[in-house]
Amino acid sequence: MEILRKNQKLNRVERLKLERHPLEVREAVIDRYSKDLSTMDDVPGEVERLKWVGIYPQKQGGDAFMIRMKIPGGVLSPEQAEVIGQIAVDFANGPISNPHFGNNFLDLTTRQDVQMHWIRMEDVPEIWRRLEEVGMTTVQACGDSARNVLSCPVSGLGHDEILDAYPVAQEISDYFTGNREYANLPRKFKLSVTGCVEDCAQAEINDIGLLPARLEDGTLGFNLRVGGGLSDGPRMASDIDVFVRPEEAVEITRGIAQVFGELGDRENRWTARMRYLVQELGPEGFREELEKRTSFELTPAGEDLTKHYRGDHIGVHPQKEDGLYYVGLNVPVGRMSGEHFVEAARLAGEYGGEIRLATDQNFIVTGVSEERLDEFLAEPLLERYSPNPGAFERGVVACTGSEFCRFGIVETKIRAVEWAREMDEKVGDVGQEAIRMHFSGCSASCAQPQIGDIGFRGETAKTKDALVEGVDIGLGGSLGRDAAFIDWVEGAKPADDVPEALVAVFEKFEDERREGERFHEWARRKPNKELRATLRSAGRNRGRG
Repeated sequence: MEILRKNQKLNRVERLKLERHPLEVREAVIDRYSKDLSTMDDVPGEVERLKWVGIYPQKQGGDAFMIRMKIPGGVLSPEQAEVIGQIAVDFANGPISNPHFGNNFLDLTTRQDVQMHWIRMEDVPEIWRRLEEVGMTTVQACGDSARNVLSCPVSGLGHDEILDAYPVAQEISDYFTGNREYANLPRKFKLSVTGCVEDCAQAEINDIGLLPARLEDGTLGFNLRVGGGLSDGPRMASDIDVFVRPEEAVEITRGIAQVFGELGDRENRWTARMRYLVQELGPEGFREELEKRTSFELTPAGEDLTKHYRGDHIGVHPQKEDGLYYVGLNVPVGRMSGEHFVEAARLAGEYGGEIRLATDQNFIVTGVSEERLDEFLAEPLLERYSPNPGAFERGVVACTGSEFCRFGIVETKIRAVEWAREMDEKVGDVGQEAIRMHFSGCSASCAQPQIGDIGFRGETAKTKDALVEGVDIGLGGSLGRDAAFIDWVEGAKPADDVPEALVAVFEKFEDERREGERFHEWARRKPNKELRATLRSAGRNRGRG
């Protein structure tokens, strides 16, 4: 791919990618690094290239890595899920057990992936062998290339669906995975495609979002959004007036990748994401560049069929096929033991059809017959991963945090679980099924705090006596028809004071809410100054605002 952006000096990572194609690291892992990790030091940039095969070094350093499995649309057969769980049992074994989660655990992510920690390089070839035997890969689960393609986790099953988009997501993933020409983009490249009307694949915060649409002649397909994303420069994706037929989806996404690869910023990695290019060119300018690079003339957008943002699939729900149900199970902050994931795979095989991973770090068992539904709901695993959780546990999402991530400022997973349970106990019924509480350990937004009812961002806080772990607090985010990011209303709140502050907010919400009003709607109509005062009315230490 030719780099057409002029007058830029390539950054260090770009130079490394030109010196040696990142996908070449795979054979080196098998042939050399798994046998002698120290040989990786002889090749400049190899730690960076590991991302292209789904591997990151942990902050602990040495022979301790995170590995991520790429699962298009979150769809797993029971056999695939069993293999993943057993990999965690056999290889994700740290020297010290987590005080809450123990050892040999895995994490379900907001991109329908699975990742695990404490992986040793010598075990990677065996992990890859097991995954490949059941048709899975870690290739390009990370790195400056097309990441896992999101889709509605109940594609093909749900009643509120215009078309089944999972085959399209799979085709897009198959095209980009291992494709050397499109494996060197300026930065990560996130795609989503859904045929449901509930925005389950979060189109607004992806580089590419395909949402269900209909032309005047009745043709069904997708309207295209581009340039969404979070982190330090959050941006809702732009409508560029393009309708995409299902058979055109691969070519459209390829063309967009070409625009990004040729015109994107390869000098400053902080402004290299595609949303900055869309902002620079404008929606019309980006559409013009795309039309130059596709093999067919672009069709103007059709009628947008998205109705609202659903947020999750927890609970028991009828499928399209009479007599079958899918059951969404709550995994607070997405962390499960390998043994429990193996058991989930067994249950899917015995009672249903598949495991489906959702974008809220939960999972779904599909195809449970009505005759066996009560038997399934009585399984011991569902005592731990409930289909009927409290509103805060149901909506809690957290990134890896400082436990493993070198960017994490604060611990996230344990705190988020404990806060959610405390809120469910103290606040109780809030009049809606879920309160989406998203906790990122730094500003990188891996837990998507900007779209939560409540968002937390790790920060250093000050008390009278010391510097402590704290959070910035934001309120009022959502996706769907009324999509908007949270407003950060309180800064550097000491973490120990957060639950009391939130209780005060929800007491005020209960007193002031209008009939049918949801929390994010109430938070948006309240002045930030008033929300900040409420957060500061409880707890021992003020934030800094």
